[in-house]
Amino acid sequence: MNHLPVLPEKDLERILRDYGDMLFRLCLVMLGNPADAEDAVQETMIRCYQKAPRFRDPEHEKAWLLKVAANLCRDQLRFRARHPQVDIDSITELAAESPDSGILEALMALPEKFRLVLVMHYVEGYRVEEIAGIIGRTPSAVKMRLQKGRNLLKEHYRKEYM
Repeated sequence: MNHLPVLPEKDLERILRDYGDMLFRLCLVMLGNPADAEDAVQETMIRCYQKAPRFRDPEHEKAWLLKVAANLCRDQLRFRARHPQVDIDSITELAAESPDSGILEALMALPEKFRLVLVMHYVEGYRVEEIAGIIGRTPSAVKMRLQKGRNLLKEHYRKEYM
């Protein structure tokens, strides 16, 4: 009989308490839909539970969770591209409730590769080198994505709200 390693329940609860909001924000920005973001966070926690990884330190744990969540979101986006279904109402409702709705709407309009690095850098506070390690790109590629993402965000925001 094959016994898989599983994470103790108390560790899973701590991880969800410590990182749940951060994972939800990342997934929401990448997927643009609260229900899909919740599903991605839940699937991230399931992967953590099943794999029971050992982490060197809290930063390693956080980076692992972000990478798993980002990969799950990418998988979901690829699925959507192959099986198109647009539920723009959810995004519109969320954006209308937020005082930063213009920024959120402009951010959601960016391609995923720019949204990801912008959120990781400006919202989660990761340095360029850390982001590069997490997403598997060079620091210079991350810097270029940040620069292009900022420019696209500025362009889109100005078009819509000026």
